[in-house]
Amino acid sequence: TLMRGETTLGGYSPEQRLENRLGELCRACGYDEIITYSFISPTCYDKIRWPKDYFARKSFQILNPLGEDTSIMRTTTLPSMLEILTRNYNYRNKSAQLYELARVYLPGGEDGLANEAKVLTLGAYGEEMDFFALKGVVEAILKDLRVKDVHFAGPTGAPSDASYHPGRCASVWSGSDCIGIFGQIHPLVAQNYGVDAGLYCAELDFDELMNAKGPDPEYVPLPKFPAVTRDIAVVCEEAVTVGALEDAIRRGAKGLLKEVALFDIYRGKGIPEGKKSVAFNLVLRSDERSLTAEEADEDVKSILEALEKDLGAVLR
Repeated sequence: TLMRGETTLGGYSPEQRLENRLGELCRACGYDEIITYSFISPTCYDKIRWPKDYFARKSFQILNPLGEDTSIMRTTTLPSMLEILTRNYNYRNKSAQLYELARVYLPGGEDGLANEAKVLTLGAYGEEMDFFALKGVVEAILKDLRVKDVHFAGPTGAPSDASYHPGRCASVWSGSDCIGIFGQIHPLVAQNYGVDAGLYCAELDFDELMNAKGPDPEYVPLPKFPAVTRDIAVVCEEAVTVGALEDAIRRGAKGLLKEVALFDIYRGKGIPEGKKSVAFNLVLRSDERSLTAEEADEDVKSILEALEKDLGAVLR
């Protein structure tokens, strides 16, 4: 009797495909991959300014460590990234752009085991590196993954935020889910590592990226009708974020808005104290016909009404 079997089609799992894509995106942005040990020193938590009572400091101990520097399982990849950045800095490399997709081992897993999570960590320094350069990389990653409802906010207030400069970091969200944090490392942390240059890092949760990832792109034919562009500048309170203004613009549009892009922020002569002028370029288009100027103006009017009603922003 001949044995019978079936050959199944092999392939990558969705998680593996995302891992590969994240690597491709980071390399395309000029970042080189690093691979570090999962073992760190307990003193690392002090160096990154984590509070003594922070639960994530409760690391799993190695029974037979090679030394104090590799005696616990890490609950954050930040010390590993900072060590490599410091090494490059001490070797007098003028700049470095690195990434790592690695596991952390958090307390609170089932049966007393670790809760293993993957984190994408970016790290960089150099003359051309600043908060906005790193933000651009984060935005490029999220755009390629088609993550919906992306917005940026200040630090979440978590104890781990102490590692970052309070005025030069931001959290990134998809809807109500926090994907991660990025920005300049706190100067005291950089000082703890013996670096007097600006260090910039990002920590993005792999599972959150997996959940927020959009569907695969589908073919969309080129538009048959021309677009109409309008520029608007609104005056709003200093505390109102650009993201909030963009959200209000999209809410106020009547289905014709295709693109919205920030192109200017102005403070100074002609603008009241405590306020700012924010200017956007709007692209309007109908999929059914060529728009008239009146139709475009009607959509812009609806957008301006939404801005004033929701945020108190008025046309400049």
